[in-house]
Amino acid sequence: MNYVIAANHKRYTKLFLNLQSRLDGEFYFISNKEELTYSFLQEINPKYVFFPHWSYIIPEEIFNDFECIIFHMTDVPFGRGGSPLQNLISREIYDTKISAIKCVEELDAGPVFLKRPLNLYGSAEEIYLRAADVIEEMIFDMITTHPSPINQSGEVVHFHRRNPSESNIEEIDRLEKVYDLIRMLDADGYPKAYVNTKHFTIEFERASYKGDLIHADVKIRKRDGLDE
Repeated sequence: MNYVIAANHKRYTKLFLNLQSRLDGEFYFISNKEELTYSFLQEINPKYVFFPHWSYIIPEEIFNDFECIIFHMTDVPFGRGGSPLQNLISREIYDTKISAIKCVEELDAGPVFLKRPLNLYGSAEEIYLRAADVIEEMIFDMITTHPSPINQSGEVVHFHRRNPSESNIEEIDRLEKVYDLIRMLDADGYPKAYVNTKHFTIEFERASYKGDLIHADVKIRKRDGLDE
């Protein structure tokens, strides 16, 4: 039996290697969208195509003809849409579920194979690494038990994909919210929490919150568009 792991981040390489060693069958790892082709999938005919982390649109011909499973960091139908981790923490939600969802045309709206709990404490990078471990076990369970998907039920709540301008701490008036903003963006590939002065942008990472103080590493750079 063949399986595909499609993930465009290096943190999921360990997941792929672990599953390859724990389970029978042939595993294929796809890390960029150019490799995810209909012809390749048709050739290997996988039982499942798993998407632990995928930043691209999955072509309709692929999810129509193959069992494509996406992993979303909310208890759907609550939290369909972009930037789930950041949207949850910004709402002061610190415990969630990872949902294994059958890919359909509507974003994050497909039936759910299974859900597993995840807490949202620590930096974003720590949370994503912890989530990768949870997703590994979810994939293991799916391959060994073949659960049937169940249609989503309940109120649908959509999240919007956050943009870099929402990372500015200037208007935040609570230390807890400043800390949450810094940590929820503290992962590889994300724009850091920041504040602008007249001439500089100050970025924050690796924050700790103790009592009435936040300790963080900072980077200071000339603001974009300003001459030295």
